[in-house]
Amino acid sequence: MSDGSSLAKGLRERLGGSTEERLGRALTDLLENPMLTGAIGRAFDAREKAAQAQELAMGALNLPSAADMERLTRRIRSVSHRLEGIEDALARLDRAIAPAQIEQRLAAFEQQLEQLTQALGTARRAPAATAAQAAAEADAPPSGHAAAEASSKGARAAKRDGGKRAGAGKRADAGKRASAGKRAGASKSGRG
Repeated sequence: MSDGSSLAKGLRERLGGSTEERLGRALTDLLENPMLTGAIGRAFDAREKAAQAQELAMGALNLPSAADMERLTRRIRSVSHRLEGIEDALARLDRAIAPAQIEQRLAAFEQQLEQLTQALGTARRAPAATAAQAAAEADAPPSGHAAAEASSKGARAAKRDGGKRAGAGKRADAGKRASAGKRAGASKSGRG
């Protein structure tokens, strides 16, 4: 059997060697043939012109070419990567700022705002009430504790000014009493 295998092996080598040689010579003859190389060159030129014509026709029809689709695909991938980066940054920011902390801060701001609003309302009412109270006290005749305070203030002022001011204060008090009496009489006559 070894004789049969060696014979097959020798035959294969002779045919293989001669076949490779023959194919090599045939290809070099074809490539050196000017008619064949001219035909190949014209085929490539025609292919290029057909591609250009196809691009122009697709452009006229407002259809994207393969190159346009490739550029669009690259841009979409780029935008997708950027969007993923933004999403990751937002996720990190969300983890850094807990929603509970924000709610607590908002509640504290609302509470402070409510306190300020109440303080402003009180401050607005207080001057109006004080002015009304002062006007009422100025119109009313001194009585009780207020009369004692007025007389003690008048006495102190008299000591300090040598009596000049005390007389002026007594005259002013008398004028107030007279005007209060006139108003009281006018209101009684209006009722009657």
